[in-house]
Amino acid sequence: MRASKLAQSLSVLWTFQLTIFLCARRVDDLGSKRTLEEKKAKSLIRLRDYKLLKREELKNAISYTVKLKDGAKALIWAIPIEGTVGVAYINQLKKAMDEAEAEGGVIVTSGRYSASAKANARKKGIELIPRIFPFFNIFDHEFVPKHEILKEEERAKVLQEYKVHPYQLPEIKASDPAIIAIGATPGDIVRIVRKSPTAGKYVAYRHVVEG
Repeated sequence: MRASKLAQSLSVLWTFQLTIFLCARRVDDLGSKRTLEEKKAKSLIRLRDYKLLKREELKNAISYTVKLKDGAKALIWAIPIEGTVGVAYINQLKKAMDEAEAEGGVIVTSGRYSASAKANARKKGIELIPRIFPFFNIFDHEFVPKHEILKEEERAKVLQEYKVHPYQLPEIKASDPAIIAIGATPGDIVRIVRKSPTAGKYVAYRHVVEG
């Protein structure tokens, strides 16, 4: 029941944000469009606790070079486009990743992704953020509980404590807005901390799966 209410709340929240975004699109110029994509990218960087190393303005995108928690380097491209993001963008980002010796890539846009772009992105280690990804911190909303990815030692402790395998835990899809926000991937275990009027807080664990 709680999961259902949370999903409904997130759906309403994202729909509201998308409505604002579409209205703003009608009156904004190119410069302000870039600002909106940049806000989304910067929100993602903050939510995932990446360290910003460099910002660069390219012909078709704003490029951010970031340092991940494990020390690896990645490129995040904020692409100001309302149309379709095709495979050409995937190839361009992959080339930039190779030149920068970056292990990962992320595209943030308000356009749609073509089927070929999605297929190629998966093969080349590029994450495609959904077009309705908000430019604000979703965890500031009262109905969105804190989500965090368990570290290896925490993961082992939880599995031992509950005497289960990861697949025996309740599932949460990789497409869930909160999962996208924190950068969790299939196979990860996520801790969800909710406020409780009786216990103070309620902690649950979820296994991230495809979907």
